Amino acid sequence: MTENQKFMIRCIALAQLGAGTTSPNPMVGAVIVWKDKIIGEGYTSPYGGAHAEVNAVNAVKLTYGEETALDMLKGSTVYVSLEPCAHYGKTPPCADMLIDLGVPKVVIGCADPFAKVNGLGIQKLREAGIAVEVGVMEAECRFVNRRFFTRIKENRPYVILKWAETKDGFFAPEDGSQRWISNKVSKQLTHKWRSEEDAILIGTATALIDDPMLDNRLWSGKSPKRVLIDKKLAVPTTNRLFENSQTDLIVFNEEKTEWDGHLKYIALENFDLYLPQNILYQLYLMDVQSVIIEGGTKTLDMFISAGLWDEARVFVGDVTWGSGIPAPALGKSPQVEKQVATDVLRLYYR
Repeated sequence: MTENQKFMIRCIALAQLGAGTTSPNPMVGAVIVWKDKIIGEGYTSPYGGAHAEVNAVNAVKLTYGEETALDMLKGSTVYVSLEPCAHYGKTPPCADMLIDLGVPKVVIGCADPFAKVNGLGIQKLREAGIAVEVGVMEAECRFVNRRFFTRIKENRPYVILKWAETKDGFFAPEDGSQRWISNKVSKQLTHKWRSEEDAILIGTATALIDDPMLDNRLWSGKSPKRVLIDKKLAVPTTNRLFENSQTDLIVFNEEKTEWDGHLKYIALENFDLYLPQNILYQLYLMDVQSVIIEGGTKTLDMFISAGLWDEARVFVGDVTWGSGIPAPALGKSPQVEKQVATDVLRLYYR
């Protein structure tokens, strides 16, 4: 492992600490190295706050004092998992800050495809005489921001499918009853995932059968926006989805468009025509960067058939039913398998 890789691994770990808080901005980690020693590090603050590079520089100043820190920075290498921004947004450009500080070298994990950056940060740094190295652990840095890259390049949220199935491949009972498959540890992990994504989506049948809350009460952090596909508005407002006024409930339907605080009805024309595409585009327009789909087989199969999924997280419970509704099929083998107590977690990437 090279020195550059060692410090970039730390950047990636720092970036992941911003999961669930930075959207629609990317998650970025930054490390400042002086004489082979880390003297400051930071990651992107919640949306609207300071970027990773600013937090890392401030950490150096806090530790060593303003005057000493400024001298040290003039002899330091800054490692950052994503290209420093070159434009004014919620905060000033990080590339300009690094230039003003007189940093001699910047090592970047991957370029930023956002139109207002897209190589301009790298160009600014080089034109100022800073040595710039790009592409250190690029694949790993891109993976951390797969949600951000999908939104920028495909104009839609990153789509995560999630379900549980039995050892013999069944998803739900045939009689429409509710029957639990995965264990308590897997349930808690699911709530952790919810805190890391912008939205969670289900269909009408799941809402009527399970009466879910779709929050992350078993984990810390924010709960996601709730998204319901309900063509004829069949889910009654006594359903628990309507009780929570802390996060948005977005109801895609063909009956009405009406916004009332957290409750947002969005009517889609030609409802059944390109439904998953239209839903994802509407969510994109609402700055939703990622969505977990926890619906029934009809909802999951709709997105699978359209090829509109990026990742699938499938719990295989330690139970056998012998009959039931078959689980969705992805037509490929999992890239990763993990043990979660008595369950097996299979991860698929499209």
